[in-house]
Amino acid sequence: MRYVSTRGSAPVLGFADVVLAGLATDGGLYVPESWPTLNPIPSGSYPELAASVFAPYVGQDIDNATMLRLCEEAYSTFRHPDVVPIVDLEPGHHLMELFHGPTLAFKDVALQLLGRLFDHILTQRNEKVTIVGATSGDTGTAAIDGVKHCANINIVILYPHGRVSDVQRRQMTTVDSPNVRTVAIDGTFDDCQDLVKAMFNDAPFREAHNLSAVNSINWARVMAQVVYYFEATRKLGGVIDVTVPTGNFGNVLSGWIAKQMGAPIRHLIVASNENDILTRFFSSQSMDVTGVNPTLSPSMDIQVSSNFERLLFEMNNRDGAMTAAQLSRFRERGSLSVEPDQYNTWIAPTFRAARASDHDTLATIRSVHEQFNMLIDPHTAVGVKAAREFAEEGIPMLTMATAHPAKFPDAVERATGERPALPLHLANLFDLPEHTTQLPNDLGTVEAFVAAQF
Repeated sequence: MRYVSTRGSAPVLGFADVVLAGLATDGGLYVPESWPTLNPIPSGSYPELAASVFAPYVGQDIDNATMLRLCEEAYSTFRHPDVVPIVDLEPGHHLMELFHGPTLAFKDVALQLLGRLFDHILTQRNEKVTIVGATSGDTGTAAIDGVKHCANINIVILYPHGRVSDVQRRQMTTVDSPNVRTVAIDGTFDDCQDLVKAMFNDAPFREAHNLSAVNSINWARVMAQVVYYFEATRKLGGVIDVTVPTGNFGNVLSGWIAKQMGAPIRHLIVASNENDILTRFFSSQSMDVTGVNPTLSPSMDIQVSSNFERLLFEMNNRDGAMTAAQLSRFRERGSLSVEPDQYNTWIAPTFRAARASDHDTLATIRSVHEQFNMLIDPHTAVGVKAAREFAEEGIPMLTMATAHPAKFPDAVERATGERPALPLHLANLFDLPEHTTQLPNDLGTVEAFVAAQF
């Protein structure tokens, strides 16, 4: 399997090189040259399913036995034997709990594996990398946990100052490892993401520090998330609809890829909070940037969804130059439109979209608690609200439960009067000292900080 950039002018790479590169040198995102199929869906454990899904993407770069071992090691860190168990919510509506990993969010599913992939490849090559990443809360915590013991990796995570939950922040800033740094940026998540992309696009800086990425711009992140869509169809049987709380578009894109590979998924419902640029796009065929409003579901407080570029590339019949030009105009004008035939071919058959206000989010958390004695986090609540809008009798509906309610205890308590407790392995989180640095939204300042570390 070879990988091409969505912007058409970066070198074609193999899997291991794509993992280490993260972002393509032309600023694009790597995608496989073609989408393989997985038919029939294999039986076996979750790690065995994962290794089967990964096999065509990895090719000869990692042998099957090693890939299975890495998967078994990654998913042994999860607290539930099913890794991503499915629970019933209401008739025909199920939740897939993606939060049983070490940091209580769906990002663990990919990042526990990605840390091991990095370490395996770097050990073979006798190399080291510096990972720089941006987080709206969960990616940073999961990335740090995934690499904090890796001998070949240093990591710097940027997060928006005052715009992540206390639990999310402390899960990053209380890690006392010599290879970990966290930076609070005076700005939004989009500002953090722009800083990371700018560092990658600064070729001399990128090469001097051997930069790599763990955000969902890294293909392996998206690839790892494809697995649980196959697990869902395997468990529920037959055709399903899936609702995905969505910020950076990586998770729902993984569902689209699973569908391309043969998973029996009918509709993918994109669930947005008040920062509803994606919902508006799916309704109007036009993506128009507005300001980012802080909400109760901060991991979705995003306007520029990086992974949408991978779908746009497909919509443009894999024309990298066309995709690059569109995205350049989007950056200049804050607006991107697609043609009706593109929309009707690629979007209308598969995607649906809905939004939830903070009021809707609280009401959904409350109703789920009152009806089913279950606590859900605000992001999952956004998904449940959207799923209820699009549920159809006879088609199983699955909502991705993307975070443990204890990651957002203030919102859950506000809705239900009950404060969810952290699992035992995080019970002392608020007793630990924090280590972080606050910096302005300035590329030169951030690059100087990164250069001075390690």
